[in-house]
Amino acid sequence: MFYWLLKRIFVGPFLKALFRPWVRGLENIPAEGGAIIAGNHLSFVDSIFTPLAAPRPVVYLAKKDYFMGRGITGFFTKWFFKATNQLPMDRGGGSASEASLQAGLKVLRSGALLGIYPEGTRSPDGKLYRGRTGVARLVLEAGVPVIPVAVIGTDKVLKTGSVIPRLRRVGVVFGEPMDFSRYQDLEHDRFLLRSITDEVMYEILRLSGQQYEDKYASTVKTRLLAEKKA
Repeated sequence: MFYWLLKRIFVGPFLKALFRPWVRGLENIPAEGGAIIAGNHLSFVDSIFTPLAAPRPVVYLAKKDYFMGRGITGFFTKWFFKATNQLPMDRGGGSASEASLQAGLKVLRSGALLGIYPEGTRSPDGKLYRGRTGVARLVLEAGVPVIPVAVIGTDKVLKTGSVIPRLRRVGVVFGEPMDFSRYQDLEHDRFLLRSITDEVMYEILRLSGQQYEDKYASTVKTRLLAEKKA
């Protein structure tokens, strides 16, 4: 209920008036049933504009740090993420990442839309980076379609490290559903997982028009941070 109040009354109309988002491909989102909304990740506000454009609520797996802040800022950040249907995700690997995967499966099996960023983190330079195979595991285990989505211009609205957004027009493009049901029960085939992930990333690339880099964004971020310190 509160999600719809934010979207329809308190926040949504205000954001639409300021940023005038344009949207394409809404007909590609199924009217009911679980599906994965897999998109590129340019800015913190991607998780705001994609659900704003979608006709159904989108539950995102968000970095767990957003739920662990302290003080007044931490309290309101945690409140906002919970109010907008976002779940904490642990990127540490092992059992923690497995728990995040199971949380995503629970969302999909309930018939809801699950939003994820296959790159695993925000792009450091606007390029599209190699996808993590978690998206393929979710697809095969839940047996749901993937809706590729591209956000355009959000990196101009709120750059990494910035606090105050700039008024820029934002675009959201939803691609056609991708069906991988023919590969059901093969979720442990790592070559298949990579192939499915690459296919999803290609569709995101086609929709976004970004330059592609066959590296993990997290690896590039680590290198850039090391160079900055040096």
